[in-house]
Amino acid sequence: MSVIFQGNGPAITIQDLGRPGQIAAGLSRGGAMDRLALFEATALLGAAHVLPALEIAGFGGTFLFKATTRIALTGAPMVASLDDAPLAWNQTHLIPSGARLDLGACRAGSYGYLTFAGGIESPLHLSSQAAHLMAGIGAVLATGAEITFAQDPDPNAVQVGLTAENRFDGGVLHVVSGPQTDLFDAATQKAFFEAEFTKSNRANRQGIGLDHPSLKFGTDQAAGLASDFIMQGDIQQTGDGVPYVLMAECQTMGGYPRIGTVVPDDLPKLAQAQPGKPFRFKLISRKEAEARTKSEADQLAALRSKCTPVVRNPADMRDLLSYQLISGVTAGQDPEG
Repeated sequence: MSVIFQGNGPAITIQDLGRPGQIAAGLSRGGAMDRLALFEATALLGAAHVLPALEIAGFGGTFLFKATTRIALTGAPMVASLDDAPLAWNQTHLIPSGARLDLGACRAGSYGYLTFAGGIESPLHLSSQAAHLMAGIGAVLATGAEITFAQDPDPNAVQVGLTAENRFDGGVLHVVSGPQTDLFDAATQKAFFEAEFTKSNRANRQGIGLDHPSLKFGTDQAAGLASDFIMQGDIQQTGDGVPYVLMAECQTMGGYPRIGTVVPDDLPKLAQAQPGKPFRFKLISRKEAEARTKSEADQLAALRSKCTPVVRNPADMRDLLSYQLISGVTAGQDPEG
């Protein structure tokens, strides 16, 4: 069972929750830029564990299905159609064999996700299927690529949808202090946490820059600073004095001073915002940060509780005749008939 990628999308990769525990070996966790989108898809499809997905940056392209399966569309909403009929985002859809799925540009946000009900079948590297482009693991999907997926465990499941959390318009990024926060004097810290930034064009899976029209937030205490351990969410103040937040494929060592670390649950908000969206940083205690951090099980349980059946208009149901509408009456395809 597979789907053929027929091209257009310039930056589509297989992503899951990445490779935790490899930093000592020089490999950051990687995985989806918007981890919440994977949890949403998993909840929609009723899977027990978080499913890998195709992460689609900016623009999707055309996919030709060679087998029937349910899919979920989550993350940044994109223009979507199935054989030219429009498809809704944040819902499951049954895709028949031979159908053509077209995913266009993002209507909001930066990363859309296409998840298959049975999961993607691809080789594991250090217990993950995720492409880590900075480390040379995996690659961007090429035109003509064939993605194999496992059998849908419940193709007759009721179509469901959910109202997804809006994380596409910027907002507040909660930050905890770190070992280098006090390298910045009190006036600089105060100005930093009161300033409004905009997301820069300097953004990829490694990190995201944030611009300010006039203020710079450097420190004189960074001279001679030795390179040391860094991680996803760290806010580096690069040489131009503006913040650069490390993301999924960040390096594991760095020498720029860090004013703090963005809590993990806020990183999808930064990943999804398009350039120019406004952000502020808010310093919170570690106790507050821990209280904001939910376990994977809790996240899935909360999202499952939000999934509701989709009410379909019979006039729009191309598969209407496959349903038994009246007891004893079939779709007219009785094999004994």
